[in-house]
Amino acid sequence: MPSPAENDTQLKQTLRQVIFGTQTSAGRKFDIVLMICIVLSVSLVLLDTIEAVNKQYGDVIRIAEWVFTGIFTIEYIVRLYCSINRWHYARSFFGVVDLVSILPSYLALFFPGANFALAIRVLRLFRIFRVLKLLRYLSEGNILLRAMVMSSRKIFIFFFSVSLIVLVLSVIMYVVEGPQRGFTSIPKSMYWTIVTITTVGYGDITPQTPLGQAIASVTMLIGYSILAIPTGILTAELSNEMVRERDLRKCSNCGHRGHDTDAEYCNHCGTELETSPLSEQD
Repeated sequence: MPSPAENDTQLKQTLRQVIFGTQTSAGRKFDIVLMICIVLSVSLVLLDTIEAVNKQYGDVIRIAEWVFTGIFTIEYIVRLYCSINRWHYARSFFGVVDLVSILPSYLALFFPGANFALAIRVLRLFRIFRVLKLLRYLSEGNILLRAMVMSSRKIFIFFFSVSLIVLVLSVIMYVVEGPQRGFTSIPKSMYWTIVTITTVGYGDITPQTPLGQAIASVTMLIGYSILAIPTGILTAELSNEMVRERDLRKCSNCGHRGHDTDAEYCNHCGTELETSPLSEQD
């Protein structure tokens, strides 16, 4: 007869396969039901912000929110219970999101209005990637991610340079236009400069003097000129990563390189290719 400790260990293993695993039918069904609950919960939070819906169905929505909060609370406790390393799960991305997704309901008991933060539950939908195992096959996504990382320093330098341009133009506009024309402070002028240089142009603050309008024209031209720079940086790194991945795909028979990431056979001798090393990264 199994001892209580053995029964507890077996229970944890079963729960772990269902809750954390997607290899079993029960695990996939659990994750699908969880996704449905998350979507319904977030939808209720969004609907509750509509005044007409809130007046007519407010009480029903609040009861449903507490039902979902109870379900997610039990799920979080069970995840902690069956985790091999509880602390590792608790401080992981999904562990933090799972905890934060249930806290607003309890905080709303002491701080009215905090329950609208329940919309953060939408972050839990990222589990869909784990359920469908998409990350293992999204080699293009891996390439894009690496390109963004490789171009981050150049983008930062570009952002810093643009910030200096914004600061200089803001000071000039503050001096030229002045508080009487809406440019009440340098931060307010910075707001106008950013809106103008990004070609958004809300129109709530506009230069009225000829010199100010001339500076605004130059600012708009600068905005159009620099928009393509970060795109070019990312495109160049993306091209480098694509070339790098092609070079890593070497035919085991003839040694030919330069195959596309989705190629299954060598375009030189017809031998079946191995899976791309970069594409296997999870």
